[in-house]
Amino acid sequence: MNIFHSIEGYGDWYSEVNLKNMSVGFVPTMGALHKGHLSLIEASKRDNDYTVCSIFVNPTQFNDKADYQKYPRTVDDDIEVLEKQCCDVLFAPATDEMHPANRQDNQNARINLGQISEVMEGEFRPGHFDGVVTIVAKLFDIIKPNKAYFGQKDFQQLAVIRCMVEELKIPVGIIGCPTVREDDGLALSSRNLLLSPAQRSEAPTIYQSLLKSKEKLRQQNVNQIKQGLIDEINKSASLDVEYVEIADSHSLQPIDSWGSAESVVCCVAVHAGDVRLIDNIMLYN
Repeated sequence: MNIFHSIEGYGDWYSEVNLKNMSVGFVPTMGALHKGHLSLIEASKRDNDYTVCSIFVNPTQFNDKADYQKYPRTVDDDIEVLEKQCCDVLFAPATDEMHPANRQDNQNARINLGQISEVMEGEFRPGHFDGVVTIVAKLFDIIKPNKAYFGQKDFQQLAVIRCMVEELKIPVGIIGCPTVREDDGLALSSRNLLLSPAQRSEAPTIYQSLLKSKEKLRQQNVNQIKQGLIDEINKSASLDVEYVEIADSHSLQPIDSWGSAESVVCCVAVHAGDVRLIDNIMLYN
């Protein structure tokens, strides 16, 4: 596996690949790789001649500095995992490579994401999506992929990136891949490494509660489903719901009645102590 820490180094490699007219698939990550990330690598390898994975813990998408500081960093282990997965390239830049001190990144100022970035994560994590789109747009410019792969666990992020690509007319196909879960239903996340044993034992309640909510659609209205989900998750001593939203899966705007949107998703954010977990489920489509 080729490993590059500089934009110039990757650029030299890409120039050789591009001359061969080969396709490049891209999996952007913040490291602490798990089976969910590996499913994205596998999808890219099926579709493309070369697969590039990036590891960069992006400070501009954290609205909480403490959250950024404690985000798990396991680069040596990640490299070993990627080599076993036969990933072709790892791009792992330092912060000052992506955010030079002598230059201000203004990419996000040119992107009109509209209401899709203002609800849910956008409401509870001010500035989060500005940081996401700025760094993802820059990574697309550096990596120059034909396709990029994102997990559906981060449902809103996937929608925001699709919006960004359309707005900026970036020639990259955005591929959403199914959420990968533990046997008990907990969505795989790098943040799971930060859970205490007690928190980890209760965290599967999130997905179990989402499944129960889906079963009640014919008996309850939107507000009843939302409140029931909040109450069910909050029964767990280790869990505290930040938000529950039921929304049109395309616009991500909240709905107040069944049938007002053709495709509906339920998204949740839950705190397990200092660890913030998100998940979602398609209610119907």
